[in-house]
Amino acid sequence: MKLKTNPLDVLGIRRVNFCPPTFETVDLEKTYNIEAVLSDWIEDNLTGRYFLGENVSIQNDTISSVTTVGFELSKEMSFFMLACPHLKYTR
Repeated sequence: MKLKTNPLDVLGIRRVNFCPPTFETVDLEKTYNIEAVLSDWIEDNLTGRYFLGENVSIQNDTISSVTTVGFELSKEMSFFMLACPHLKYTR
């Protein structure tokens, strides 16, 4: 088995502290421990930069706390939405 080193992991810049406007994002319903399991899944299955954090959503005069996930690469967003098994717990 050949292990590949991701330069973004080595430099500690893979998970960004803010979500740049160029990232593709999705807001997910906040549930218990969802941020930790999503972070683990992203680290294990994807390679690009990403954002994962709390945000506020306003829809139909209702304010709610959501978890925002953003990816620099649109193909990683597509793969995340199709393959992440933890998303079924956020709807």
